[in-house]
Amino acid sequence: MENNKELTELLALDLGINLVDRRPYAKEVFKWQDMDLLPHSSTDTLLCEIFEWNGRNWRTTSNNLIGYLFSGENLTTIKNQLINAPKHPALIPDFEFTKDSMIEYGLSLPSLFNIGVNGNIKNAKNFSVRVNGVTKSRITNIDSPGIEILKNYSAFTQDKTKTYRKNIKFNYLSTSLFYAESVEIYLEKESSTVLDVSFQTQDVEVESKLDTDTKKHFVLKYMGNQAPFAAKFTKGKDFNIM
Repeated sequence: MENNKELTELLALDLGINLVDRRPYAKEVFKWQDMDLLPHSSTDTLLCEIFEWNGRNWRTTSNNLIGYLFSGENLTTIKNQLINAPKHPALIPDFEFTKDSMIEYGLSLPSLFNIGVNGNIKNAKNFSVRVNGVTKSRITNIDSPGIEILKNYSAFTQDKTKTYRKNIKFNYLSTSLFYAESVEIYLEKESSTVLDVSFQTQDVEVESKLDTDTKKHFVLKYMGNQAPFAAKFTKGKDFNIM
């Protein structure tokens, strides 16, 4: 497996950018991997959740493809398989959301990592969230439950054409989900600026490396059931029908 330095060099080569003395930025990693930030953070976000795209932002429909394909015990079995889908190294370098990118993506972005912000990010001298050890779960046509989902999806598109066109064909499915092993929060501000960070401590190991009135550096290491922060989306009509 490539180490972080090699992955960073590969990203820089593929994108034709110069990465000297800095981590890749989130926008660079997302472009390289064709992945997108999720609009919300939740531990019950599963593969095959259905999302809408309004031209600027993603929005969940709060529906999952498997709800249309299975019922009863079969639905329970497939849902449990999705919940327990294995996570593997995503083979992308550790990267960073800068203050500017957090403002661009939306001021609620830190909440994707269960980080609370009291105050306006724009007022910080420096604010960044560094993402470490990214893992990925995904749907494939050679493993369960992907095999069963794709088989039933093929029949569904033929037998339930009205429901398929209305709810799925032109929407998007989360076919990969990305998780962070840990994140680092860096905050620098003037002493007079009202701005602070907080974080959920359940299933989170917190290391405080620096915590003063003007500078803060925390490391959050996630344990147990994690919430994904990003996904790869596939349009319903392009889902890999067997």
